Amino acid sequence: MNTDQIKGKMQNAFGKAEEAVGEAVGNRNLANAGAEDRVKGAAKETWGNAKETVHEMHKTAKTQADVATGEPVTARDKFAAGVENMKDSVNAKMDEIKTHEQGKREQLRRTA
Repeated sequence: MNTDQIKGKMQNAFGKAEEAVGEAVGNRNLANAGAEDRVKGAAKETWGNAKETVHEMHKTAKTQADVATGEPVTARDKFAAGVENMKDSVNAKMDEIKTHEQGKREQLRRTA
């Protein structure tokens, strides 16, 4: 576990508590700040997860390069392709979330 994962989990937990206190005392601003901290914590933890995944991929590619005879470039290419694939996957998911959130905002505006 890396520091981004730990900080993200802590910020998420703090945000949950902050949000609960805000709701309990009827303070929307405090509850909203808690929700914001939860989102930031989740993003930070996800970043930490991505870094750890890349680190593991790097170790595997290095091991493959060490084991392979005369083909370290192939292992590097596989590693780079894996990173590109992961980047594309994460970006696609973030685009999906952004589109979903934009749709929610539009729906809220129509009902207001």
